[in-house]
Amino acid sequence: MEINLDQLQKLADEELNGVKDAAGLERFRVAYLGRKEGKLNAVLRSLKDLPEEERRVVGPRANALRQYLEQKIEEKVRDLESAGLSDGEGERIDVTAPAKRLSRGHLHPMTQLMQKAIVIFSSMGFGVVSGPEVETEYYNFDALNVPKDHPARDMQDTFWLDVPGLLLRTQTSPVQIRYMEKHKPPFRMIAPGKVFRNEATDATHEAQFYQLEGLMIGKDVSLANLKAILEVFYRNLLDDQKLKIRFRPSYFPFVEPGVETDLTCFKCRGKGCVVCKKTGWIEVMGAGMVHPKVLENVGIDSRQWQGFAFGGGLDRIAMIKYGIDDIRLLYNGDLRFLKQF
Repeated sequence: MEINLDQLQKLADEELNGVKDAAGLERFRVAYLGRKEGKLNAVLRSLKDLPEEERRVVGPRANALRQYLEQKIEEKVRDLESAGLSDGEGERIDVTAPAKRLSRGHLHPMTQLMQKAIVIFSSMGFGVVSGPEVETEYYNFDALNVPKDHPARDMQDTFWLDVPGLLLRTQTSPVQIRYMEKHKPPFRMIAPGKVFRNEATDATHEAQFYQLEGLMIGKDVSLANLKAILEVFYRNLLDDQKLKIRFRPSYFPFVEPGVETDLTCFKCRGKGCVVCKKTGWIEVMGAGMVHPKVLENVGIDSRQWQGFAFGGGLDRIAMIKYGIDDIRLLYNGDLRFLKQF
């Protein structure tokens, strides 16, 4: 029997070396360790027919052979797994299989629009400046020639903070004041950013929105320069080289004279429709020549220097550009809406 076990081990080693896959290894396991037809189990079942002295020798040897074969099978499993990882033919991992496609996010439509606006103005020599969203009453109102009794200072328009004299900025114009205090003309700059107004929310109004304001100060700067620059800006921002701009007289405390800026209606091309209220024009921003008092407030001699300022909501431009009929869609976080952009 000892000889038979030695021969059985030698035969098992030879067969195990020839195993090439998991199916062959399972057949080998059943052939040698299977409960019913396993060759080694047949030896163990025959122990009861052997004399006691021979049983004491053969029993431990058979159990040792079982442990040996189980260890060899485990080693073979690891070998097959390693081979599968290296050549791509394994059953557990196929390194040649395509990876799971991950969905990619994208920039918010307002961010896309703001970045495009910045690129356009940068190409015309305008620097990009930012400032604090929590402002002082001086920079938000006083320095901009907005009087104490102006409606914009009411609680209906302004978010005042618990700290006296502090508020959430209602416009990005304070950035212009801060910039002019630290720089000497000539210069040109834009100030894009978020602003806040205590207004009722509806399809065209939000308590927070984005503004883009600009400033250009020089010796001979005029409204003609402003119109030319805004025409270049809007034609490129809205991808419409036939778009026209018009100025209408208006009043703003920080400019003199002041104008409203209108664009050709994108819907009817100036013929008149519901969107433009039959006028053929859509109002997009206020502008004008910087008031001499504003220049004097920041230490610039208004007798030597003059310039224009403009400011408007980017949200309205986004609504025009993308055909959005409710400004609240831009801020409610609905991915079904945002994925369109």
